[in-house]
Amino acid sequence: MAPTHTPELFRAAVAQAAALLRAGEVVALPTETVYGLAANALDAAAVSRIFSVKGRPAHNPLIVHVADEAMARRCVKEWPDLADRLARAFWPGPLTVVLPRSAEIPDVVVAGGVTVAVRWPSHPVIQAVIRECGFPLAAPSANLSNRVSPTTAGHVLAQLGARIPLILDGGPCQVGIESTVLDLTAEPPRVLRPGMIHDQALAAVTGRLQSAGGADGPILKSPGLLPKHYAPRAPLRIWRWENDADLKRLVGNSGVVPARIQVIAHSRVPAPAGFARVSVIPHDAEAFARAIYAELHLADEHGVELVVVEALPDRPEWRAIADRLKRAAG
Repeated sequence: MAPTHTPELFRAAVAQAAALLRAGEVVALPTETVYGLAANALDAAAVSRIFSVKGRPAHNPLIVHVADEAMARRCVKEWPDLADRLARAFWPGPLTVVLPRSAEIPDVVVAGGVTVAVRWPSHPVIQAVIRECGFPLAAPSANLSNRVSPTTAGHVLAQLGARIPLILDGGPCQVGIESTVLDLTAEPPRVLRPGMIHDQALAAVTGRLQSAGGADGPILKSPGLLPKHYAPRAPLRIWRWENDADLKRLVGNSGVVPARIQVIAHSRVPAPAGFARVSVIPHDAEAFARAIYAELHLADEHGVELVVVEALPDRPEWRAIADRLKRAAG
């Protein structure tokens, strides 16, 4: 694991990562959303290594990460005015746009589809690595397929440390869940995967917008559309309770003893006695997004038999987190 917290360590880590990526290897890199497992997006053999390391199904496409708009244009067949306006509003940042792919993008990246998902991340480490390489990077989350996405280098190490040559440690991810994905080939544009850039902000640029609807055919345009995803080892349940007695009743019906249960709450915090863990995340969507995956990783570390998450508010700012928890519950 390579640290990046001083200028000298940063430069050395970036150079080491770029050398491995040029050689067709995979490298784990931080982004502002989650840590990604990166390979040269223009090298089909290198990208295939991502699928092998993760155990990822071949029909699940990857996001291509770029370091500027010029590189994004290289990845697509056409760059409409709307893409330009969205880039000015949200890039670099946690927005992925889907556009017709260019001939340079290999089939393996897009799972045989005709579109490609492109993002310009804001984290300085991955930006520096892409600039040093001079080519875009395909990079899904740096975890085993369907498991919880990593938001620290330690999370990557625990799942993939024995499988990959290098992890760059850029600190905890500041957003904490995966990017918003917007399909610009649909009319009006369609949210394929909700994220922390919400519909209202997107609609301010696009005018009209279709809300998230999931997969609508055998060829996926975006990652994050499979029904089971982002899951800890233990079953995850989303419950709503009014008080400790109400939660105790739900636990009694679960068939799992409280000592093997982790509870993640934000508003109605139960007494911790008897539970394996009771975690409290602030009742704030951005704070919850930053913390939820770390809590699910802790559930894995502690070997609990059930993870219980307090039901989220039904408000736009919570929609992306609710999507991740729904898929984690499977």
